[in-house]
Parts: sequence; C-alpha cells; structure tokens
Amino acid sequence: MSTISTRLDEIRSRIATAAGKAGREPESVGLVAVSKTHPAEAVREALEAGQTVFGENRVQELLTKAPFLPGAVRWHLIGHLQKNKIRKVLPAVELIHGVDTVELAQEIDRIGAELGLFPRVLLEVNVSGEGTKFGFKPQTLRREMAELLALPRVQVEGLMTIAPYADEAEAARPFFIRLRELRDEISTQSATPLPTLSMGMSGDFEVAIEEGSTLVRVGTAIFGERPKAKATD
Repeated sequence: MSTISTRLDEIRSRIATAAGKAGREPESVGLVAVSKTHPAEAVREALEAGQTVFGENRVQELLTKAPFLPGAVRWHLIGHLQKNKIRKVLPAVELIHGVDTVELAQEIDRIGAELGLFPRVLLEVNVSGEGTKFGFKPQTLRREMAELLALPRVQVEGLMTIAPYADEAEAARPFFIRLRELRDEISTQSATPLPTLSMGMSGDFEVAIEEGSTLVRVGTAIFGERPKAKATD
C-alpha cells in the first residue's frame, strides 16, 4: 500500500471518528484532497486509492495538471479567483470555494451565461477579521446576500472560511462556530438552504467537523509537506 493510500485511509478514519463524536454520519463530510504544488502522478495515486475530489489554489496549475489525469477527477478551486481567469476555469471545475465579492459573483454569473453553465460556488467569509485574508466581512455578507442569491446563473451552495493559523487545533473552534452560526442566520432570513460549510484543513479538520463542516480541505496530511516557499493548505 502506498504512502498516499495509507494517509488517505488515516484521514478517512479520523473523519469518521470526528463525525461520530458529533453524532453525524461519516458520509456527511466530504474530503477535498488539496493537490497544489504536487505533481499529477500524486493525484493519480490518490485517485487509485479512491479519492475523486481534488482542490487547487491556482487556475493555471489546475489547467496544466488536469489534461494528464483521467476524467474521473473532480476539481474544486479553493484559492482566490481573479476575474480574468473566470472564463478559463469555469468549464474545468465543479465548485469554486472562494467567491469573496458581489462583483466577482456577478462576473462569474455573466460568463456562466455565455458558456451555458450554472457555476456552483461557496462564499468565502473572513470571520477572523484578519487583514491578510480574502473574504466577505460577516456584516457585508448579511447586507449583500439577497443580491447574490438573485443572480440567475450562480448557484450559492454555502460558505467557506479559513481559520487563523494556530499551533493548537482547538484555537480554530470559535471561528468555525461563527461561520456555522452565520450560515444558519442567513439561511433562515433568506429562506434558502445553504447546506455546504467548507472549513477545516490538515491541522484542524476534526474540530471543524465537530462544528458542522461538510467539506474539509486536506493537503499536507495526504500528500506530505510542500516546499516552505509555498503557501500551505
């Protein structure tokens, strides 16, 4: 059994344990294997071990890697999306995690219409208030949600956040709670189901699951360490 296969088995077991602790079924939590900076061969190895959903941060890396992999791979864009890359990436991905402005959503909607697509998106929320992070401020999202939901093509499926880096996973819990509570509030007020919560990464995904995450983004714990110069998942 390969190292990647072994690590995937370990992550799946940890997901199941965390879900059970929260009184949830393991199947209620999806795993996005974050393959950024790792070669297509590593993605293929994970695919052979049963992992089908992979996340990339950069559009160019995703588009360069995808042709070398089977069509069974399902791609998520988890990084910041620039407007000039929308047309290239929409046909290639099934979910965009990081929509962080109304203007970006409007452009995705416009290009989606031109391409005959109904793009599925998550709205990124900066619940920690960190100046270095992208994302809607919670109060801004509350104010602009109706406009986002009115877009005819964009399918808003839920929210996404990145907790501040911390040595202890438990430190992320308040931020996951805030996102869940914000989702519940907006869903109730807008009478719109927002079933997806993308939160939790290699260092804190179990805490995220306990607080309601339905998608965890795990890279390092599956594929190993990246070069220190690269951003971590």
